[in-house]
Amino acid sequence: MKEKVLQGSWIIDAPVEDVYRIISDFERAPEYFPIVAKGMRVVSREGNNLIIEATTNTFGINFKVGMTTTLMPNVGFKSINVSKLAIEDEQFLLEPVAEGTRINYINKVTIKNNILNMFSRLIIGKGALKFWEFAYINRLKKILKTEKK
Repeated sequence: MKEKVLQGSWIIDAPVEDVYRIISDFERAPEYFPIVAKGMRVVSREGNNLIIEATTNTFGINFKVGMTTTLMPNVGFKSINVSKLAIEDEQFLLEPVAEGTRINYINKVTIKNNILNMFSRLIIGKGALKFWEFAYINRLKKILKTEKK
């Protein structure tokens, strides 16, 4: 099974600390990002290492996902996410820039099902990145802009 890479970079008009506070609050993710996060529960926490049970939504389908996540305060997080459909090696990294915060996002996805893997180019690509930008990045911008007022 071949790995597919989803990669994007965006600038948010907010300090790194504010962006980090929102993206690292996994249990409030369904409130913050209702299109993609349907439920999240931190099952265990040892320092900055979390085990999370999540229900996520991808293209209108809910998936149970086990997340093994390492928080990097004011730098972002890295997570290995496992569902029936795929294994994801996800990195959400923050970088201070003059305009606020640059988000560098990399998600290396391995589809488990061979038949779905044949169609993975259609599923994972520019369309998936645009969906992610709409459902997560644009929502994050809106949350931070609202807090600023």
